[in-house]
Amino acid sequence: MAMSAFFYGTLMHPKVLKRVIKNDGSHLEICPAVLLDYTRHKVKNAEYPGVIPYAEGRLLCRRELDVEEKSVRGTLVIGLTERDIQFLDYFEGSEYTREGIDVHPLDSLVNLNEYDKDDESLIPSKPPALPTPEELATPVKAEAYVYKYFTRLEAELWSFEEFVKKDAQKWYGPQKEDGDVRWA
Repeated sequence: MAMSAFFYGTLMHPKVLKRVIKNDGSHLEICPAVLLDYTRHKVKNAEYPGVIPYAEGRLLCRRELDVEEKSVRGTLVIGLTERDIQFLDYFEGSEYTREGIDVHPLDSLVNLNEYDKDDESLIPSKPPALPTPEELATPVKAEAYVYKYFTRLEAELWSFEEFVKKDAQKWYGPQKEDGDVRWA
């Protein structure tokens, strides 16, 4: 049975996703989406983020957050196989719990390979403002990897743009020989 997932960090990058699931992803459909009432934070001493419910994110940030900050933009992926999910569970490891969530698509689905663009085109120079709750598309049920360890998160919100510019190549480039757990 095919599954859907919402990715909000390193797995938003098509090349990283393909590497993790160990196939070309031609069976997957993808679109930008938003997860409401969650926050995405930097994991301490890591290049990847964790999401937590907004109530916890507000405590971590020690302030009220605006609509954009308490909404996590990411990627909805439809058509994941059981084997894909096994690879994803292994990749995410013990820091995350896979949970059912409701996510709102922000555009039409396209095949992953149509979406597989160069790094620069993955990041809109200015993302459009989020629609109001009334204007959002009907939510879709999906799985998301929610971060388990609140104390290992920084108050600072994680940026996909910064990841693509500074670190993405390390995640999909030539495999390291040093026992890098990202590719175990």
